[in-house]
Amino acid sequence: MVELTHAQSGDVAALRSPRFPRVTKLVGRAMNGAYRLTGRHRYDDFRLERVANLPFLVVPSVFNPKLPRTGAFLAAQLDARIVAPDAQVLDMGTGSGVCAVFAALRAQRVVAVDINPAAVRCASINAALNGVQHRMEARHGDLFAPVAGEHFDLILFNPPFLRGRPRDDRDRAWRSLDVAERFAVGMRQHLAPGGAALVVLSSFGGSRQFLEEFRRQRLRVTVLAAKRLLTERIAVLRLEPLPRPGAP
Repeated sequence: MVELTHAQSGDVAALRSPRFPRVTKLVGRAMNGAYRLTGRHRYDDFRLERVANLPFLVVPSVFNPKLPRTGAFLAAQLDARIVAPDAQVLDMGTGSGVCAVFAALRAQRVVAVDINPAAVRCASINAALNGVQHRMEARHGDLFAPVAGEHFDLILFNPPFLRGRPRDDRDRAWRSLDVAERFAVGMRQHLAPGGAALVVLSSFGGSRQFLEEFRRQRLRVTVLAAKRLLTERIAVLRLEPLPRPGAP
């Protein structure tokens, strides 16, 4: 695990833009064409995906954990070192529920939250499909509103990377005007003592904005895992609150 100082946190090597953006753009177009030829462009169809041999139903308008790959990558980190048997876990922006399900395989209790009602239903279905419905609850709402007053040992988040106004529920998984700021503030307020958050970011989107907000809220940032893909780099960051100035 690589620790980042506050000065370094705005320029995480794992999330730097590719050195050859023109080549990367061409590769991205080629991959998009390949998706269309194989039928994977049908993002809004009903699909049954497998993540680490577990089945996940993905319904229209819900973020697919396999196509962008960030959801599956974050879920892959949720082993016994990260999720304790007595842990209370919050999966923010759960989408299909992939990270919530993987956490619920180990944790005592998982709350999965999404602003998209279709995602809440989808996550509930996938909890039952994988036999963890007795430890996982899906709630509808915007960021931390559905868990007001609650605290968690671990918070998971695969956020919308792009800055802008979302066009519809499907676009909320990709785009937001202020989610970086609101998540950074709310995370501190909902972590139990000694708790931490795992956030997956991509060089494809506004990772710098998230890192700046984490610095502003005095969060220690460490890189838990990183991966280079053809058109982007993704990293799972571990966030832990630092004491406020003047705090005892």
